Amino acid sequence: MALIKSYRGLAPKWGKDCYFSENATIVGDVTMGDECSVWFNAVVRGDVAPITIGNCTNIQDGSCVHVTHETGPTHIGNYVTIGHNVTVHACTIHDNALIGMGSTLLDGCEIGEGSIVAAGALVLQNTKIPAGEIWGGVPAKYIKPVRPGQTDNAKHYVAYSKFYLEEGETEPIKF
Repeated sequence: MALIKSYRGLAPKWGKDCYFSENATIVGDVTMGDECSVWFNAVVRGDVAPITIGNCTNIQDGSCVHVTHETGPTHIGNYVTIGHNVTVHACTIHDNALIGMGSTLLDGCEIGEGSIVAAGALVLQNTKIPAGEIWGGVPAKYIKPVRPGQTDNAKHYVAYSKFYLEEGETEPIKF
């Protein structure tokens, strides 16, 4: 079972049919909608400000979602994909966005609806990415518009999480 921990009296809350891998960590003032998933070694830590996550959003393996004291919370919309090993820090990600593997989003940045942050990108503090654009690089800059269907990954992770939920806990194999 995932590590679910309260902090200063605030405990994580989530909707129905969510999947949290056995070594995911979710701490403090975190609110998630329905059918969300937090995958292996991912951390969602709402200790010094709140984190809100909409429905059908996935936070993939090794990612860290955090906040900044007195700077701001983190807001993540519906059908958002946070790829493997991503750092999301005190920012806003609107619905249907895709955050590519290994990217970093710094305090106060805003990712527009249906936008893509390319793998390995660094989105600097207070950067505003408009809806429907692909940004990449270090620091991240505009690349091109998003094609229709290009950010539909979240629905696949809803299906994957259902397979894991159906599987349930597994007893270790003894040799």
